Amino acid sequence: MTTPTTLKLERLSVRYGAIEAVRDVSIDVRQGEIVTIIGANGAGKSSLLKCIAGLEPAASGRVLVQGQDVTGLPAHKRLRLGTTLSPEGRGVFSDQSVLDNLLLGAYSLKATPAEIDRLVDNGFELFPRLRERKDQMAGTLSGGEQQMLAMARALMSRPRLLLLDEPSLGLAPLIIRDIFRSIRALREAGLTILLVEQMANQALAISDRAYVLETGRITLEGSGAELLASPAIRASYLGVAL
Repeated sequence: MTTPTTLKLERLSVRYGAIEAVRDVSIDVRQGEIVTIIGANGAGKSSLLKCIAGLEPAASGRVLVQGQDVTGLPAHKRLRLGTTLSPEGRGVFSDQSVLDNLLLGAYSLKATPAEIDRLVDNGFELFPRLRERKDQMAGTLSGGEQQMLAMARALMSRPRLLLLDEPSLGLAPLIIRDIFRSIRALREAGLTILLVEQMANQALAISDRAYVLETGRITLEGSGAELLASPAIRASYLGVAL
């Protein structure tokens, strides 16, 4: 039985004036997968995620989510259809408490207070540190705790497709381990995840499939294990000499 496709990009391009950040990108993400996009700084990874989320317009091509063409929809409508972005840099509301940040993540939901309470509890189960700090101002959290909060806030909208942009950026190794453990747990719970990540070793190790993005174009694709074993990928992204 064929696994349904959650996300399909058809020759998607993103431009900033004369600069083409993303060029004719075609990828697919099937239901329940972790798919990773790796690439150097400036390769177009964040621009691609923002376009999928509706935060940047497509210059050409299409974005389809569960078979529906959402290319022309604004971000808030894509959010209601189940696509949520946890952005690079976390973007927490620093002058609001941890709990208030989580509640803001559920603003688009038509849910009862009891349902929202359950979503908050789910976030606390995934990231127990947040429960301990639920009344603390988000701006006073450590970088790792802010990343946990950003991910938990994204999950408050009950996404079908979670877009994660550089969740390990600037974090200590032990926190990175916890973040990747949480990503695996979300996949095991059935969530579909598109992950952009510079920590290629850890990301490919947990990925079902992966793509390499270079100067806005997909140059290589395969299973996570295949790319992890590729000599070219190991030399370019894992710091292993050929």
